[in-house]
Amino acid sequence: MKRLLLIFFVIAPLLLSAQQVLTLEECYVLAEKNYPLAKQSALLKEKLNSEIKILEKEKLPKLDLNAQATYQTDVIEFPIQIPNTTIEPSNKDQYRATIDANQLIYNGGNIAANTKLKQAELQTQQQQVAVNLYALKSRINQSYFSILLFQEQEKLLSSKMEQLDARLKEMIAGVKYGAVLPASQQMLQAEMLKLEQQLTQTKFDRKKTLNNLSLLLSKSLDSTIILENPEILVSPESISERPELELFNLQENQLETSKEVISKSNYPKLLGFAQAGYGNPGLNMLDNSFQDFYMVGLKMNWNIFDWGKTKEKKQTVDISKEIVLTEKETFLLNNQMQQKEAESDIKKYEEILQKDTEIIMLREKVLQATTSQLQNGAITSSEYITELNNLYEAKIDNQLHEIQMALSKANFKIIKGN
Repeated sequence: MKRLLLIFFVIAPLLLSAQQVLTLEECYVLAEKNYPLAKQSALLKEKLNSEIKILEKEKLPKLDLNAQATYQTDVIEFPIQIPNTTIEPSNKDQYRATIDANQLIYNGGNIAANTKLKQAELQTQQQQVAVNLYALKSRINQSYFSILLFQEQEKLLSSKMEQLDARLKEMIAGVKYGAVLPASQQMLQAEMLKLEQQLTQTKFDRKKTLNNLSLLLSKSLDSTIILENPEILVSPESISERPELELFNLQENQLETSKEVISKSNYPKLLGFAQAGYGNPGLNMLDNSFQDFYMVGLKMNWNIFDWGKTKEKKQTVDISKEIVLTEKETFLLNNQMQQKEAESDIKKYEEILQKDTEIIMLREKVLQATTSQLQNGAITSSEYITELNNLYEAKIDNQLHEIQMALSKANFKIIKGN
């Protein structure tokens, strides 16, 4: 006997550890990590790095190779004759090949402003990904608590079957010795088969919902997995931390940064340039021969009047900021309404659960008396089954209300952003 106990205590922890337990918080973490949308954040960062490299290349010199051969119907000729001097006109067929280099020296910080705008866009896009991933939590809640409800219903149905099986054994013994009519036994057997049907349906419903949760988490979940019933504490006074609020702030910042880019687009641009070439004629138009040549210099471009385009663009940005502000106000209003509804649901289930406890206590007393009456042959199996069903319906209702209470609390925390 001692040896058997020793083996049990050695194996028991291994069996417990082998049974997988999943919590609601673990589901949230797995979804944020494995859901395909989560990969976008890193991809957006890679995209930004490429775009910034492209912007930085604007600071590098630009080299162009140009070549042309032309024939023209007329050329420059001197209208007068200079004594003792012969000036030949240029050839009508001309050839030229050049390498042109342009180096940006100053552009009013336009590249830096565009880089800053790209970084602001990245933050906004990554926050949008965070918002989309956050929305998954509501779907996870629905699947998680549905599975939890099926899980608890399986326990209650199994408990009910055990209790009914005990009565059935008593009826079988009673029929054997002629103390009970066979109909009483058959009625209990029919009820057992009905319970087996309900248990089968519950198991299949649980498995189906578990598969949905598995897809949301991108993780295979075994049908034997146990979901933990979470203890959720809510604080209505806590400050809202919804990711949408940060998204609105980042959108406003992005729009404000774009105004800086608009302003700097009209700043003067200073470039250095150089040209080296070979052609006929060269820079000396009076020399009809192939020559090499070069020139260097500076050039500036400044659009001093743009017909108010810059002002209109900034006004458009300001309108966009107003649109973002209205979206933020709308979100806060709807979020406040959702909070009030969730708070009301929590209070509703608190009161319902108090009544559930009283109902179950009374049903248990009735069933206890009914069981004694059945054992003494004072009532039929039908009357006993009625009271047994009443008790377990009350327990199932209580379990449903407890799950709905936990779901309401979990949804409240998501609505609140905590």
